[in-house]
Amino acid sequence: MVNTAYGTAGQNTAGQNTAGRAPAASPWAAVGVSAFEERVYQAILHQPDAGAAGWALLTGGSPAQVRETCNQLLGLGLLQPPDSMGGLRAVDPRVAVRALIRRRETESELLAATAEEMGTAYEAGLLREEPSRLIEVASGEGAIAARLEEMYARAEREVCLFDTPPYLAPPAPQADLQADLLRRGIVSRGVYAATALEDPKILSRTWKMVELGEQARVLPSVPLKLLVVDGCRAMLPLTASAAGGYCAVVVWHSAVTEALQKLFEMAWQQATPLGQPTGGGELLESERTLIRLLAAGMKDEAVARHLGVSLRTLRRRVSELQDRLGAASRFQLGVRAAQRGWV
Repeated sequence: MVNTAYGTAGQNTAGQNTAGRAPAASPWAAVGVSAFEERVYQAILHQPDAGAAGWALLTGGSPAQVRETCNQLLGLGLLQPPDSMGGLRAVDPRVAVRALIRRRETESELLAATAEEMGTAYEAGLLREEPSRLIEVASGEGAIAARLEEMYARAEREVCLFDTPPYLAPPAPQADLQADLLRRGIVSRGVYAATALEDPKILSRTWKMVELGEQARVLPSVPLKLLVVDGCRAMLPLTASAAGGYCAVVVWHSAVTEALQKLFEMAWQQATPLGQPTGGGELLESERTLIRLLAAGMKDEAVARHLGVSLRTLRRRVSELQDRLGAASRFQLGVRAAQRGWV
């Protein structure tokens, strides 16, 4: 004999709350299973041999409704199709529900990717309608710091930057943001002006970032300060370096950000890699530091200041290194040091 009621306390067979309160949302809804489909599945789990007529009595539906729902449950993977051994059977919920969750996760990922594509079209439409949306001006140290923090936090793939003096704000906050970025596994590439690395604090900070995983290169000069995130958002100074003041512009995804990314890539190809500090080997620590500073393109005066020696002592040390490596010039010194893994 089949029980003629199948529900929870305080509900009738149609799933309505008899106490007058709105029924709580079922977790099954999160994987696309309706309330009636859930009841039919529960009925099949508890009385697998009852058949459509029995399951109809258990759920308060008609046999036709139950048969239609069984087809839907088959499509969801909650039921097994009939075979030579008998009729419909429920799939183990521990297996079936996990499969439903994975399917929903895949669908969610596809939807997110579609939303990203649609968002690009949405932004393009807004720019055509109102080009002023392309840029946002950040004025003042606090506003710029807030926008930098937001841009680093939203990075998903890669951050590219140009670093050059003058520094209008303390570099420490940005260094912390960059370190957090690297810990998240986001790629970070930086092209530094040689004049920036003449400051021992900036050089030390840069080597710390390289140790954390940043890819750093050096040029004698870079055209401007620049931050490009995921190739689609950029921040750069709004005023010339000589003008001073805290004023920057954030540029949203457009031909402008694409051009800025290309500018970075051109500089990246021309720049010299900044080697990571290493231990051991054939050189003294001071000699390794000397070679790295020379490879960064720093002038003799700046190198001497960083090492705390006179120009005469610096040039004597460079000459001694050239003799040890059989290098006729500083260029050859750099090449042969790189071949030995010193740079």
